[in-house]
Amino acid sequence: MLNAVLSIAMLSAFLLLYGAWKRWSRDGASQHMWLMIAAALVIFANVAIWVVPDKQGKSLVTEAK
Repeated sequence: MLNAVLSIAMLSAFLLLYGAWKRWSRDGASQHMWLMIAAALVIFANVAIWVVPDKQGKSLVTEAK
């Protein structure tokens, strides 16, 4: 279940970046574009916290199973 949630989070982050790019190409730089980029970066950081292992080789994903 956790793998599905992380996959959906990554897809949503990429969709946010795509939406920001489309908004930039249509309207130029705007506040909404920057907020979409910031939200995508937060999602990427959260997924990295869950997936990247520490010095002992353990990650939150492997510990949650």
